Amino acid sequence: MGQFRTSPVKRVEHISKEDFIKYHYKPQIPVLITGLTKDWPAYEKWKLDYIQDHAGDQIVPLYDNEPAKDKESVYAPAKEMKLYDYVELLKTQPTDLRIFFYNILKEMPELLKDFEYPDIGLKFFKKLPALFFGGGKSKVFMHYDIDLPDSMHFHFHGDKVVNLFSPAQTKYLYKVPFSIHNLEDIDMDNPDFEKYPALRHAACIRAEMKHGDALYMPSGYWHSIRYLNGGFSMTLRALPRHPKRFATMLYNVLIMRNFDNVTRKFRGQKWLDYKNEWAIRRTHRNLNTVKNSDS
Repeated sequence: MGQFRTSPVKRVEHISKEDFIKYHYKPQIPVLITGLTKDWPAYEKWKLDYIQDHAGDQIVPLYDNEPAKDKESVYAPAKEMKLYDYVELLKTQPTDLRIFFYNILKEMPELLKDFEYPDIGLKFFKKLPALFFGGGKSKVFMHYDIDLPDSMHFHFHGDKVVNLFSPAQTKYLYKVPFSIHNLEDIDMDNPDFEKYPALRHAACIRAEMKHGDALYMPSGYWHSIRYLNGGFSMTLRALPRHPKRFATMLYNVLIMRNFDNVTRKFRGQKWLDYKNEWAIRRTHRNLNTVKNSDS
């Protein structure tokens, strides 16, 4: 077991639109902005109690830390619960249960008045502002977003750690073919370098997030997330504008995902095992190529 070569994300309190575009958006470099939300009503309001006050009796799907197996859908929840009761769970005990992609516009539109889309140089897609909730044992497996957005990720109530890896690190991460994640038995908080030696070469950017922090995650960046205690985040997304990246996004959404879902439906665990073995062979082949070029 070991630790990745890690550097902390750049942190700033404020940044101009011009500097954000020049130093982060164009070169695709993450940054954490601590002061971006302080003028929002959400900065004072968005605590777990506030969510409970607006939750009503909504029934929400909850996911845990167990990856889907065999023919199980990755979108099938581990259980369902009233949102009020789930938030009470977050407040009172560690849990690995989390809410994935809670659509504010559809489920709780009154929250829209609590924030604004920052004028920072990103053209945000305003139809999908989403919340993500997690407890003190919740983890989000390493992945990148299938639609390749440039994202601004805002955290509220609590603490979390986000590990980021640039697309250039993909060759070391054991990416599973026809998917947007790596091998799910890899513990990204305590990687096994003996079993997965390519991970030694991966460079991680780590962001430790607190209430109100805003993290810019460039398009295609890998990320894994660990909640340190109960809290929630909001993601605003800007669709890819580069033609090649936009074409890749269409392939991911329209072709790759559907092909994988259909094949998994018919072949089940055999398909998953085949992809995992493929990921290991391909990554180790890439590792040997890197070693040979360095020698």
